[in-house]
Amino acid sequence: MERSASFRDFSLLIALLLIGAFFSVMSPQFLSSRNLSMMMIELAVTATLALGMLLVILPGHIDLSVGSGVGLIGGVASVLVFRHHWPSPLAMALGMALAVGLWTLMGAVIVRERMPAFIITLGGLLVFKGAFWLVIRNATVPVAAGGQANLYSLLTTYYLPRPAGYGLAAACLAAVAWAKLKAAARRREFGFEVPDGETLFLKLFLTGQLMLLFVVVMNQYRGVPLTVVVLGLVALAVFVVTEHTPFGRYLYAIGGNEEAAVISGVPVDRVIVAAYAVLGAVVAVTGFMQTAYSGASTTTVGELMELDAIAACVIGGTSLKGGRGTTLGVLFGALIMTCLLNGMTLLAVSPEYKYIARGAVLALAVWMDVRLSRN
Repeated sequence: MERSASFRDFSLLIALLLIGAFFSVMSPQFLSSRNLSMMMIELAVTATLALGMLLVILPGHIDLSVGSGVGLIGGVASVLVFRHHWPSPLAMALGMALAVGLWTLMGAVIVRERMPAFIITLGGLLVFKGAFWLVIRNATVPVAAGGQANLYSLLTTYYLPRPAGYGLAAACLAAVAWAKLKAAARRREFGFEVPDGETLFLKLFLTGQLMLLFVVVMNQYRGVPLTVVVLGLVALAVFVVTEHTPFGRYLYAIGGNEEAAVISGVPVDRVIVAAYAVLGAVVAVTGFMQTAYSGASTTTVGELMELDAIAACVIGGTSLKGGRGTTLGVLFGALIMTCLLNGMTLLAVSPEYKYIARGAVLALAVWMDVRLSRN
């Protein structure tokens, strides 16, 4: 059977509508095409990191070092490109390799030494933060367009041509339709209930309308941002991994009951290390995008992003105990966080109140997770 709608699903939608309505009334430019485009770039950065965090939360772990890692990896690539004049692809590839290596090492320490992930990643937060400041020498490293810097800076400044946006939407809709039809065929093959053709058509029609609306709104400014395409690719990869591979099933099994997973023959240690390694790759991608979006590698890049990523996961229905969470839920949670932060920025809310709001949202999300888990 397909998962039925839950109270959380409706509460998230209602919360998003209320947040959007409030900020659109208080600040009319909230719904302007320019601000919506900028908000999509912010969403892409936050949601990409949150999707990586999902992979380590599912088996019941956590990572507090990703924010500092975003700054470090982005800083390493920036210094190589803009101070040592490395080609952007080579510098970013080295940053990616460094991130995967560091997070693989952390995952190995956690599983082999049986140490709490909270402590190891908290230590990583401090180590990476200090290393980041050493790499950039406590100075600002500008990320300028042009020359060798072009590929790096284009991550958050390039927009797809308007016709390409419509083509991308059509391709995505075709992929969704193919996936839905294939899933229905498999369910029918195994004797499970399958939605009727009319219901499937209505779902695809609604999905197509939403995609078209998104492209139309983005095209009113400059087009679909490249970062949104990056987010789409990361989301697709995480969805396929978690929903359609043995590795994904292992993540849910470990989070649901680790002892039962061990008895069932699941290679728990290898799966957890692999989850951290993939998170490292996601941290690298986020680091490149966040640094490019900031326009420079400074000591504040990545600050508190680990909390935004965790909040996006929990708001979207991921259990901090592990065993529950979806890609779509994380994207929805990240959208709520992005709308909240973007709206407060438009209203010129002071930083101290922003911190209070982020902390309150995180605490409320965890409280909801605990309350709903008891039901």
